[in-house]
Amino acid sequence: MAESKRDYYEVLGVDRNADDATIKKAYRQLAKKYHPDMNPGDAEAEKKFKEASEAYGVLSDPDKKRQYDQFGHAAFEGGAGGAGGFGGFDFNGADMGDIFGDIFGDLFGGGRSRSTNNGPMKGANVRASIRISFEEAVFGCEKEIELNLKDECSTCHGTGARPGSSPQTCPKCNGKGQVVYTQQSLFGMVRNVQTCPECSGKGKVVKDKCPDCHGSGYITRKRTIQVSVPAGIDDGQSIRIREKGEPGVNGGPRGDLLVQVVVSRHPILQRQDENIFSTAPISFAQAALGGEVRITTVDGDVLYDVKPGTQTDTKVRLKGKGVPHLRNKNIRGDHYVTLVVQVPDKLSEEAKDLLRQFDAVSGNTLKKSDDLKTTKEKPKKKGFMDKMKEAGDKVKEAFEDQI
Repeated sequence: MAESKRDYYEVLGVDRNADDATIKKAYRQLAKKYHPDMNPGDAEAEKKFKEASEAYGVLSDPDKKRQYDQFGHAAFEGGAGGAGGFGGFDFNGADMGDIFGDIFGDLFGGGRSRSTNNGPMKGANVRASIRISFEEAVFGCEKEIELNLKDECSTCHGTGARPGSSPQTCPKCNGKGQVVYTQQSLFGMVRNVQTCPECSGKGKVVKDKCPDCHGSGYITRKRTIQVSVPAGIDDGQSIRIREKGEPGVNGGPRGDLLVQVVVSRHPILQRQDENIFSTAPISFAQAALGGEVRITTVDGDVLYDVKPGTQTDTKVRLKGKGVPHLRNKNIRGDHYVTLVVQVPDKLSEEAKDLLRQFDAVSGNTLKKSDDLKTTKEKPKKKGFMDKMKEAGDKVKEAFEDQI
């Protein structure tokens, strides 16, 4: 009794309303998983591979898919499917070369071009870097950078051919930019499409090259480019300048210029996101009695009123003195300042006396306690006569005990 076939949609694990892209993606995943080359000697994997290939052969073909949706497997019984392929199924209707080219390209690092290369292509992106100050990163600035970039050759106007001549259609690919190779595999002939090695996918070759650009169609020139640095940019972020990179191919647009920003350190200020942090020293008198302290900010120095009795490491916030948001310049972060009380390490006798007077009226913390001796008196060293007297006293006490 013949083994009943599973539903093709079930085999690929897709819905009956799945589009072509979903069906193809599902098959590629199964084909890579169960391909015999990846599972040598595994009969079960080979069976699942054939099953998935048969399902894809039907569901990828619009006519066969329509018949299958209407009649199921009965639509292809009695030899209707032909004699080729797996299990007597004909795969001529499906682009199996396209699928297998993708699979082998993924598995073995090769691959082929999926689209013709002789159409317009965007040029390559160019990377550069600039260094700016802390303040320039906060408020933005304008910078200029010099780069060596390719420009269209003025002699041949980008054709690469000597004036008076023109590029010729590539004889290897006939101007398509791609060549098709047919290979024999374990499961039949497989088509593999690759970029033409003769014209590098351009579809044309230059026989008589331009003497100035040597056939490339481009000349390298030094260019000065204006870079607008936005307010709020941070160290390591990049600015994209559209179409300031390398020229495109076959009329395609230029690539982009990506400028990475390096922000120099500030001697006092530090940044975290949109907030700025710093420390400010205050005297003992300012901490005790209050007063004004000058604080450095990105907007210039500001005066802050220190409250009486401020302790060291007290943190204060200067609202809106931080960094503007990169996408909304009207919103700024804050500046957080840590107040540090400075204790003088060198005092005059007059200053010391005044501090002693201050301590006497504010708790007398410098007075030594009467209950605790800070130093112990050393025992007096006994002389020879003292030792003799002590020995005589002991003899006398012993004699009296015997009476």
